[in-house]
Amino acid sequence: MKLGIFGGTFDPVHFGHLLLAEQCREQCGLDEVRFVPAGTPPHKLVQAIAPGKQRAEMLDLAMSWHAAFRIDRRELARRGPSYTVETLRDLHAEDAARELFFLLGADSLADLSTWREPRAIFELATLVVVNRGDRPPPDAAPVWQTLGADFSHRLQVVSIPACDLASSDIRRRVGAGLSIRFMVPRAVECYIETHRLYLPEAVEV
Repeated sequence: MKLGIFGGTFDPVHFGHLLLAEQCREQCGLDEVRFVPAGTPPHKLVQAIAPGKQRAEMLDLAMSWHAAFRIDRRELARRGPSYTVETLRDLHAEDAARELFFLLGADSLADLSTWREPRAIFELATLVVVNRGDRPPPDAAPVWQTLGADFSHRLQVVSIPACDLASSDIRRRVGAGLSIRFMVPRAVECYIETHRLYLPEAVEV
């Protein structure tokens, strides 16, 4: 089985996330893609994010129609910061015969050497680096220099149509009372509205 792992805060999930996952599924021949919402992302410790339960529920709404998409809540249940290498080790221990593919944006490749145990990440999974639009392929040479080994045989580049959607911009638009229609699935849009997510706190006068 070829299993894709797509981690992130998904605060909220949007069509850019779904497009990335679907293109990776198709181009890499993945049998399944698991969305893994982070509990406490180590690179966003000072940034307030929506509760994990709500981020996971929005993911459920967004992918309920797709037979190959699943949500994995293990990082939400983990105490402390969420590290990719720990999740990959868990998945490998559950089924060593399963081939793991870790999906990430091209802009994240340059920072990979700062992650916890980057060499182990390459040893546990093939990295699927997603290139948006007609941008040049990412330069992985600095990563190999930092790691002291060339893992190019464990890296696969997938190109997808340009999509500039960002969760931070969606949160900003909701806070400003602007439309997010056609940026997120309709069910997610309704969930945000019903639960009054991303609205500024009331100001006492």
